[in-house]
Amino acid sequence: MSAAWITILAPLLGALLIGLSPAKAARWIALSVSGVALAAILQLVMNFPGWKSGLFESEANPVPFLPEFGITLWLGYDSVAIMLALLNAVLVPLCVLGSFSAIREREREYYAWFMVLSASIMLAFASRDAILFYIGYEFTLVPMVFLIAIWGGPERKSAATKYFLYTFFGSIFVLGAILWLGVSMHAATGVWNFDIDALIAYGQSLPASTQWWLFLCLAGGFAVKVPIFQLHTWLPLAHDQAPTGGSVILAGTLLKLGTYGIFRIALPCAPEGAVALAPFFAVLCVIAVVYASLICWVQRDVKRLIAYSSIGHLALCVLGLFAFNPIGAEGSVYYMVNHGISTGALFLCIGMVYERYHTKDMERLGGLVKRMPIWAFFMGLFTFASLGLPGLNGFVGEVLCLMGTFIADSGSTPDNYPGVLGPWYATVAASGLVLAAMYLLIMLGKIVWGPLTEPHDDHHAPSGLSVDLNWREIGVLAPLAVLCLWLGLAPGYVLSNLEPACTRMLAPFPAIVQAHIAADVQTAHDSEKEQN
Repeated sequence: MSAAWITILAPLLGALLIGLSPAKAARWIALSVSGVALAAILQLVMNFPGWKSGLFESEANPVPFLPEFGITLWLGYDSVAIMLALLNAVLVPLCVLGSFSAIREREREYYAWFMVLSASIMLAFASRDAILFYIGYEFTLVPMVFLIAIWGGPERKSAATKYFLYTFFGSIFVLGAILWLGVSMHAATGVWNFDIDALIAYGQSLPASTQWWLFLCLAGGFAVKVPIFQLHTWLPLAHDQAPTGGSVILAGTLLKLGTYGIFRIALPCAPEGAVALAPFFAVLCVIAVVYASLICWVQRDVKRLIAYSSIGHLALCVLGLFAFNPIGAEGSVYYMVNHGISTGALFLCIGMVYERYHTKDMERLGGLVKRMPIWAFFMGLFTFASLGLPGLNGFVGEVLCLMGTFIADSGSTPDNYPGVLGPWYATVAASGLVLAAMYLLIMLGKIVWGPLTEPHDDHHAPSGLSVDLNWREIGVLAPLAVLCLWLGLAPGYVLSNLEPACTRMLAPFPAIVQAHIAADVQTAHDSEKEQN
């Protein structure tokens, strides 16, 4: 059996075993099968032939599923997909281990749903068939709704309902666009084929006006999952009410399904539409960066603050994609990975404090370095990583996204990749990141340093937890801390491996952007002549 299938089937088998096993064994089964999935993806990463080619590599031939409609069971990765799959495989066992003391009720259900969620995410990243991708993409909705609705906070039902309605509604547009592409291609060629690369090739052959609507449907649907500004209101409540493990996976990899969908399907399928709509989406991204930063300034709930910060960070990821140059695209993918690590780690840190004090209110918590110095070290490190401190992982992605956007104007970049954005977009986005650094430092100052402030009704950790972090909790956070340092100090290895896949995705854009710029110049010239 191929390693790609193991990463999907092992968690599903684990979910089945958990359902048949005693409750006390559930956590250990979940940890074991998630470890198997991690080992499988690591083996694949170490022997992956697609790092330098930028192509999708499959370990096995496609297996017909519904051959009369051209739907196959076909898995494969390029360097971008395998990096995001690896991120998920790293986060899941850490979430399981971190849930040992947090989940005390209905443990079998919790860990079973977590395994189903992991399998669905891996299926979406590994799929080479568009329908198979959609199954994985959409089925993540089911386990996450249950995780929020059963093990969430006081407003969990409202959060689960809002999450379901928003993401399900957005997925309808994605499914409609995929089905329309398949049906249209069948009408033109007489062949049913939902292979993603085949759909991309057909989409690029469509007229510009058709691509405009196709891109709007695909990118608009994926934008709900990101989420883009004005489609974001489900995210803070879902993060705030979700259990810690759910928040980590939601921030770490679930949101990346939206950005990955834009990168993998929307942009290459309808490049003409992407170029035409780039300023519109870029304006939404810039607004989101500034808006999220300003909202964070007035938050008292630290978990909700981190949730709002994710809106701004992922908006910067999307902005980098719309630069249409390798610098922005590589920065965007690199930032997807780094955001999953640092923000996921912050949610773990807040969850560990919540287990001890049962509050996330920054007005009721302060100076915790005096009580929890080990926790304070990790909290400081991950906050600095999130705000983009040089030497840590967040810095590289932010700089590349901003640099790619800055040079994405009508002039050619050094690699001859013109764009339709430019310095103004990058400048406003950078100002939002300055605000982000300020509110994260204010949060850190309140909750870590200053006078010791603890809730009066709970000065002691619950049974089984020390006041500061225990060895299990240190073991959860330490790998993420190492990754923050390694990806910040030595980004070249990962970026060099991402470059071929990003360049391949961007192949149709230089000519399209040049034609778009030339058309705009001609329109302006004709308008000036008419006025004269």
